Amino acid sequence: MARRSKSRQIALQMLYQTDLNPDIGMDSIREMIAERMKDPDLRTFAWSLFGGVMECRAELDERIQAVAQNWRISRMAATDRSVLRLGAFELLKTNTPPRVVIDEAIELAKKFGNAQSAQFVNGVLDQLIPNKHNRPKEPPKADAEGGSE
Repeated sequence: MARRSKSRQIALQMLYQTDLNPDIGMDSIREMIAERMKDPDLRTFAWSLFGGVMECRAELDERIQAVAQNWRISRMAATDRSVLRLGAFELLKTNTPPRVVIDEAIELAKKFGNAQSAQFVNGVLDQLIPNKHNRPKEPPKADAEGGSE
């Protein structure tokens, strides 16, 4: 497993933990990350992902909810919800390339979710890619007789 992938996995596990147990303290989360991640840089990366999601959670949930057709955040599986929050945070708040974010989220969904999780996560995160829907369309092609007037 790639080093940053492991950090994402740990961040996801901590997000899942806090989703199901909102009273867990941040010191406990830091300790759990430190136990699982010995490399200080990877520990920092995992904590930054976790902390970023927690800080922006309301905004992330709103953005996810806006594109998750016929799904309320509260009705999603806890694993899917956590993967989506992590992926949305990386897409919207970091410089990680969108393809990397989505690929990593799909792998996490496959590992921790159910049979439909990967497809669901892919569909939702694809809708959150910044500027995807604001890209200019291809210019119209000139007609067969040599162009327009």
